[in-house]
Amino acid sequence: MSSDTHLVSVVIPVLNEYENLSPLRAEIASSLKNVPHEIIFVDDGSSDGSREELQRFARQSPNVTTILLSKNFGQTAALAAGFQQARGGIVIPLDADGQNDPHDIPRLLEKIAEGYDVVSGWRRKRHDALWSRRVPSALANAVIAKVTGVSLHDFGCTLKAYRRSSLSTLRLYGEMHRFLPAWCAWRGARVAEIEVNHRARIRGQSKYGIGRTFKVLLDLLTTKFFSGYLTKPSYLFGGLGLAFYMVGAGAGILTFYDKLGPDRWPKLRIPLLLLTATLGIVGTLLLLMGLLAELIVRLYYEMTSEKPYQIREIVTSGPGENH
Repeated sequence: MSSDTHLVSVVIPVLNEYENLSPLRAEIASSLKNVPHEIIFVDDGSSDGSREELQRFARQSPNVTTILLSKNFGQTAALAAGFQQARGGIVIPLDADGQNDPHDIPRLLEKIAEGYDVVSGWRRKRHDALWSRRVPSALANAVIAKVTGVSLHDFGCTLKAYRRSSLSTLRLYGEMHRFLPAWCAWRGARVAEIEVNHRARIRGQSKYGIGRTFKVLLDLLTTKFFSGYLTKPSYLFGGLGLAFYMVGAGAGILTFYDKLGPDRWPKLRIPLLLLTATLGIVGTLLLLMGLLAELIVRLYYEMTSEKPYQIREIVTSGPGENH
């Protein structure tokens, strides 16, 4: 799709947020009243009336587009669908739950204007549950920053600003949307972070729990593999192979000691060595199988031009525009 460098595209994934949609739309219009913009809502299989409300928005306003996914594919897939539809030179993802403040968008745009390619929001004062949201998030952010080498405080904040050129060649899978600043940085993008206002949820219920943290950590492993070893996998697999050869050599020395040593030397009478070796091999094989499977999946999507989502309908203003 062609782009307009002067246009700002706000992409909002939606899952059962009917009560928040009208206030959110009004806030976006207020914050961007002097900025050419479009709003792209991506309904990710809502069942509470959100789909009908978003269709109404699109039919009433020429700068609103609604994408209806055929079922719930997840936040990353919904964002990918919205990014594909966006026409703006600057793309801004935003949560639909009302906790991200749309009035922070102009501040993101000001930072982008300073020459940055990505500006990430930092919810320094979060209004979420301590143990189920804030503590796991803080731990995950620390691990992600360490592994990726990108020093951001809040990878999980959806409110960010991207130059379209930074997103043009990226493909999103799993929970990869939170790693976008790292992917962009690895490709040479300039990344900045600013504090943004985070508000307590006053309508609806959160869709995310502590279980999501474990999915993020698994995707972090995949991200690190693809960023560091995709073009040189022999470094990873060869390194592991050498490590296992060294362990095997050590096991061989112990075996000689146990079988050929003098009778006065104490003998190993327990199968601990065998058990340790077996568990290590099985665990490593499983890890490698997971990475190879991820590679096969990505090659499948790239070679077949398929996407990890399916659009049922795109609603725009005017007669005959739905398709």
